[in-house]
Amino acid sequence: MNNRRVKFYLITFALLLSANVFASGQSPQPTVQMIVTAEVRHGSNVPPIAQNEVFVYEGHDRDQVTAWIPAQRDHAALELMILLDDGAGISLGSQLDDIRQFVQAQPPSTAIGIAYMQNGMAKVLQNPTSDHAQAAKVLRLPLGMAGIDGSPYLSLTDLISRWPQSSARHEVLMVSDGIDHVYGGGMENPYVDEAVEKAQRAGVIVYAIYCPGVGHYDHSYWRTSYGQMYLSQLSDQTGGESYYIGFTGAPVSFVPYMDDLNRRFGQQYLLTFIPKPQKKAGMQHIKLSTEIPNVELVGAESVYVPASE
Repeated sequence: MNNRRVKFYLITFALLLSANVFASGQSPQPTVQMIVTAEVRHGSNVPPIAQNEVFVYEGHDRDQVTAWIPAQRDHAALELMILLDDGAGISLGSQLDDIRQFVQAQPPSTAIGIAYMQNGMAKVLQNPTSDHAQAAKVLRLPLGMAGIDGSPYLSLTDLISRWPQSSARHEVLMVSDGIDHVYGGGMENPYVDEAVEKAQRAGVIVYAIYCPGVGHYDHSYWRTSYGQMYLSQLSDQTGGESYYIGFTGAPVSFVPYMDDLNRRFGQQYLLTFIPKPQKKAGMQHIKLSTEIPNVELVGAESVYVPASE
C-alpha cells in the first residue's frame, strides 16, 4: 500500500469520525444551578423530597431536572455575609449580642463575613471565615449615618460584585431600614432592580431584617413604607425572606429571625436543571413546584441562562 492510499484512508476515517460526532447530537445544553429552600405550609417537619418530585417550569414548558442534592454533609458549605446598615439607629446596638450568638452557633461548614453599608458601598470588616469568634469580634455599633450615596441596594450590589465565586452557597443577611437616600421612593426603584438581578445572576439568596434608622427620613411613614417594600421585593425575588414587625417598630429581639434562618439553611437543596435553549444569554423567569402535599419550594424568581451553542 503506497503512501497516497494510506493518506486517503486516514482522511476518510477522520471524516467518518467527525460525521459520527455530529450525528450523535449537538453540543451539551448549558445547565443552571440554584439554591432552593423547602418550606412546609403547616407544621415544621419537611418530608424527604426526591429528584423526580421536583419540577421547574419556564412558562408552560417543563425543564429537565438533572440534580437535586440536599445541602448537607459534603454539600453543606455556606458563605453567609452579614451586611449591616451604618445608618441604623440605636436599636441595632441592643441586637448585636443576638447577632454574635447567632454567628458563634454556626456549624464549621458555614463561613461568616461581616460588612457595613457605607456611602453606597459594602465596607467589609471580615471576609467569610470559619473562625466564628473572629467574625463576632468585628461586629460594632453603627455610625448612625448612611453617608454619601446612602443606598442599601448599591451597597448590596457592590458586595456581590466583589464576592469571589466558590462551590459554597452564597447568602446575605441585610439589616437595614431599606430607605434609599439616593433614589428616594417610588413603586419601581432601579437600584433595587439592579440588586435583584445581580443577586439572581450570581445565585445569591438575600434575607432582610427591618431595623429603623436615624434622621428625618425614618420618621416619614411613606419612606419607611417604601423601604420595607423594597426589602421584601429583594428577598422574595432572590428566594429569601424579609422580617419586620410593623412600619416603624424596632424588633424586640432578633432571636426568632435567627432561629428561622437556621431552619431555612437546614432545608436547602442544590438544584441543577437544563433550561430552554436561548440564542442570547440573559435572565429567564422560572417557577418551582412539587406535588408533595404541604410542601412549597422557594427560590429565585429568575435565573441567568447562557446562550446555547
